[in-house]
Amino acid sequence: MDSPSLSFPRVLVVLILVAVLAGGAFWAYSHFYAISNNTADVTTTAVSRGDIDVLVSATGVLEPSNFVDVGAQVSGLLDVIHVRVGEQISKDQLLAEIDPTIYLARVDANRAQLKNQQAQLADRKAQLTLADIQFQRQTNLFREDATTRENLQIAEASLASAKAQLAMLQAQLEQTASTLRAEEANLDYARIYSTMEGTVVSITARQGQTLNTSQQAPVLMRIADLSSMKVRAQVSEADVGRLAPGDKVYFTTLGEPGKQIYGELDYIEPTPEVLNNVVLYNAFFSVPNEAGRLLPSMTAQVFFVVEQARDVLRVPAATVVGGQVWLQQASGELVERKIEVGISNRIYTEVRDGLADGDLVVTGGAPSREAASSGMGGRPR
Repeated sequence: MDSPSLSFPRVLVVLILVAVLAGGAFWAYSHFYAISNNTADVTTTAVSRGDIDVLVSATGVLEPSNFVDVGAQVSGLLDVIHVRVGEQISKDQLLAEIDPTIYLARVDANRAQLKNQQAQLADRKAQLTLADIQFQRQTNLFREDATTRENLQIAEASLASAKAQLAMLQAQLEQTASTLRAEEANLDYARIYSTMEGTVVSITARQGQTLNTSQQAPVLMRIADLSSMKVRAQVSEADVGRLAPGDKVYFTTLGEPGKQIYGELDYIEPTPEVLNNVVLYNAFFSVPNEAGRLLPSMTAQVFFVVEQARDVLRVPAATVVGGQVWLQQASGELVERKIEVGISNRIYTEVRDGLADGDLVVTGGAPSREAASSGMGGRPR
């Protein structure tokens, strides 16, 4: 019979062996069995072909590409306005009239003065002719010693005076004619005409209002050509360096968020606007508006196309980490695959090499890199 002192070491050894075997079995079960079950929990998506656009977004506002502010060149009472907001007008169409009473009176006065001076001019010409005849007579008489030198000198002076008075009157007549032309122009300015074809987009003056042009020409209305619209987009200083004239751009409006309207960037103003300590640069581009659905002051959500890739292999951007993706093979095994990537936006990343069309990449439930290093999903290839 064994003594108790000899059986205790044997029992201890047996217990240690049982503990080691139990721990190994638990590790194997939790590692391999759990991993095989985890492959059923992953979500995948197929590698596909499509387009990728790298965009710079901005908020913009629509403006007419061509417009003119119609003002008054003369002061007076705004007698009548012949158009309304939204009306289509043609070039040289009568828009408004200022009371012409004062300007008509000035024109009549200058015309009367001009007629008076023209009559005086005819009289001065007659006086000059008479003075010339008397001078010639005195000259002939003086040659025959039939008159005195004094009479000859008087006739010569009278002739010179007649010439000077005629020249002075001619200058006055030219001045009056010039004043008349100016008054006639002011009378014409009392009738205000359109200088372009377009649409009346606003009227700031009111019928019966007194206009004063002594310091600044008052604006009556704005006429715009709405067949072409200009978009003014405000781009942040962080993005403006990525843009260049000629870049493709499109925008949507609040009324039609699903309709994309395309154009090309024309230019960027070098002077920024600072709003609430945010530096913004104005970028402009034009788009046609034949249907007339785009109106001034509409808000536009603008997208500048910085880079493009057409009909390329692509995967969701979130699946690519450090140039690698998790790939699910036909057997269900997950392997980590190194790929060559191209351009990327927030949605898709271009795949240039390493994957084929239709391959399944893991989008959710992918194993951790620690699990991969311990043999869970195979080696990166």
